[in-house]
This record gives sequence, C-alpha cells and structure tokens, in this order.
Amino acid sequence: MHSYYGLLLPIVAIVAVFTFVTVASWAENRRKERESYYREETYRKIVEQGGDSGDQVLRLIRDEERARARQRIEGMKLGGLITTVVGVGIMIFLRALVGAEAVYLVGLIPMLIGVVLVVYAFFMAPRALARDRSETDRQV
Repeated sequence: MHSYYGLLLPIVAIVAVFTFVTVASWAENRRKERESYYREETYRKIVEQGGDSGDQVLRLIRDEERARARQRIEGMKLGGLITTVVGVGIMIFLRALVGAEAVYLVGLIPMLIGVVLVVYAFFMAPRALARDRSETDRQV
C-alpha cells in the first residue's frame, strides 16, 4: 500500500501543472477577446460620430501597430540579452566543470543566438519599423 504513495505525488503534480496551464491559457484568451471587443466598439463609436472619424480610426490602428512592434523589439532585446548571458554562463560552468577539454564551447550556441537577436533588435529592426511606418503614412 505504501508503494503507491511514491507514484501519487508525481501524478498529482502533473495534473496540477496541466490544469494550471489550461486555466491560464483560457484566461489569456478571454482577456484578448475582451480587449478586441472593446477596441472594435471604440472604433465603431468613433466612426458613428462622423466627420474625420476615418482618419482618427486609422491613426489609432497605426499607433497600436507601432506599440505592438515596439513591444516585440523590446522583447527581442531582452530575450537576446538573456540568451547571451545564459550562453556565457554555460561556457563558464562547463569550463570549470570539465577543465581543459573544449566542451565549454557548447555555450557558444546560445550565446551567438542571443547576439544575433540583440543585433537584429538594436540595428536592423528599427530600420524595418521606420520603413513600415513610412509606407503606411504614404497610404493614408
């Protein structure tokens, strides 16, 4: 009878984790759905007012797209920095653990991925964002 207790804890932990992930995913989807609904309601009310409401809605949409792009770039910067530091940490850890063998060079993989993310986020993405901005301004 006592041998089953050893299996019970991992089973309960797995069920709890999957339940949490399911509820968190559902809550996130509901939040996004509500945000989308309220955003569309705001656009509809602006358009119903008449006048230059179409331009206002287009400005709001462009501003939201820019904010999302800015968030994405900031996320890339943070992710790149974290990945770079993890790669350096792996290199230091493996060098101290193994010693003279070149196993520590495995840390170059995440480090270089992080460097690429950081270089893209700092140097290439702002140009792409500016190019997208100028294209949308010409369309309006």
